[in-house]
Amino acid sequence: MPHQIDMLAFAAVQVLDVTGPLQVFASANDLAQAAGRAAPYQLRLVCEGGGPVMTSAGMPLLAQPLPAPADACHTLLVAGGWGVYQAAAQPALVRWLRERAGHCQRIASVCTGAFLLAHAGLLDGRRAVTHWSRCEQLAKAFPGTRVEPARLYINDGPLWTSAGVTAGIDLALALVEEDLGHAAALEVARHLVVFLKRPGDQAQFSTTLALQQAGGRFDTLHAWMLEHLAADLSVGRLAEQAGMSERSFLRHYRAHTGHTPARAVELMRLEAACRLLAQGQGALKRIARQCGFASEETLRRCFIRHRGVPPQAWGERFRGNAAG
Repeated sequence: MPHQIDMLAFAAVQVLDVTGPLQVFASANDLAQAAGRAAPYQLRLVCEGGGPVMTSAGMPLLAQPLPAPADACHTLLVAGGWGVYQAAAQPALVRWLRERAGHCQRIASVCTGAFLLAHAGLLDGRRAVTHWSRCEQLAKAFPGTRVEPARLYINDGPLWTSAGVTAGIDLALALVEEDLGHAAALEVARHLVVFLKRPGDQAQFSTTLALQQAGGRFDTLHAWMLEHLAADLSVGRLAEQAGMSERSFLRHYRAHTGHTPARAVELMRLEAACRLLAQGQGALKRIARQCGFASEETLRRCFIRHRGVPPQAWGERFRGNAAG
């Protein structure tokens, strides 16, 4: 029998919080059927009362009425969006969610959908994450929940929560991996042209995106750096690429990004190494060279400084999770 996947929506829901995860499961169905296998998932969008649900993007989605709380369900997903606070103020919906959760094998939220789970008491004593701009709000409103902002998604027992918007796709890929295995999840990711199947421990901001927060003056330089991580990225070379003197470059770069050029280079190289290790892409010596580290020892010290563990342990953890 296929796994029943229910997605809960409400007025002013974030459209990608709904469609992103559902498309992951739909693509898993498409790939299975193309290979002559039965579809592993049965998908259903539900809302209170059924009928059209107007998203915050102005796009209506047609949903079915809420099923009876005790109806069989493998996974209940709760979307996020600006309408989540009004939805959380509806006692009947919160009561249905609380009762429904007791009849599901797992419950997950996308983005601010975590607030609905929290109002239903489902995050009490649990670790959770939500959109980076709402993590502090969630922690203050529900002190019994351990909010971990620097995560894409978190699995705590039968509860899964994810960060904002596209992190819902990462969450859904992790659920597919749990159900069908690592190879199936990667096949879905490739089918959806996802650049990288990201692990949950990854930060909500990539290094490059974080460096761009203060403005776009060095965006072109950052793109060039990403393509030349194994090259000479000394201050003199970066200043030359930026068309500035070293002294002027150092001053302006730190003022605009909050980092020295050396630290930015180190973080970019570390992030690239994390991706290769999670994917099992070659020996540590090769990864160090490919990412621009002077040696394996330099890479090891960098990992311990920023991740708290050596690169071998970090890579084994993610490959172990994938194998599981």
